Amino acid sequence: MMTLYGVFRSRASRPIWLLYELDLAFTHVPVIQAYRLPKANAPDAPLNTASPEFLKVNPLGQVPAFVEGDLTLTESLAITNHIARSHGGALGPRTPAEYALIDQWTLFAVTSVEPSAVEIMYIQRDGNEGTPEGEAAIGIAAEKLRRPLRRLEAHLARHSHLVADRFTVADLNLAECLRYAQGHPTLLGEFPAVKKWLEACQSRPAFKKMWAARMAEPA
Repeated sequence: MMTLYGVFRSRASRPIWLLYELDLAFTHVPVIQAYRLPKANAPDAPLNTASPEFLKVNPLGQVPAFVEGDLTLTESLAITNHIARSHGGALGPRTPAEYALIDQWTLFAVTSVEPSAVEIMYIQRDGNEGTPEGEAAIGIAAEKLRRPLRRLEAHLARHSHLVADRFTVADLNLAECLRYAQGHPTLLGEFPAVKKWLEACQSRPAFKKMWAARMAEPA
């Protein structure tokens, strides 16, 4: 049995979306981030990333974490790739070349897209959008994203998906990293093929199921 630790409002959304895609049974342990709690170490605090019980699973004190038998994984995209390779059927790689391409797009997502996309989200979340400093920072982050988005646009102008023209874990991984930048009012509009692809990914029933649960969870 697979066990996934982490709340929906965390990067646990990535493996949860995949597990819903595959209709796989798993145990979900909703570990909340300690920084979201006023007193994470209080005796009555919910299970969180600073709880001794969870630190035995992931000493880094981060979610998600994943346990399957003797295997423990503590990086969200390593978790999704493992699940897809072990249980994913068409969502995982079918050939060595597909294996390599899924790795390539996953690393592209986490190195070229996620850092600047997350920066945009944080500026907007913290209410700094509209201030001179916030607008300048968003502009810098958006400009950093334009180069990888041009690369992605060129690929998606010719292909329906990232690998083998079918939805795979690579699409899921990159869609979840790019999602952080969706709050930018104009950026994705500059890349119509990317925008269309992302909307298609997010129209999938498994994403909608994950997203509904995320929205139902306390912010």
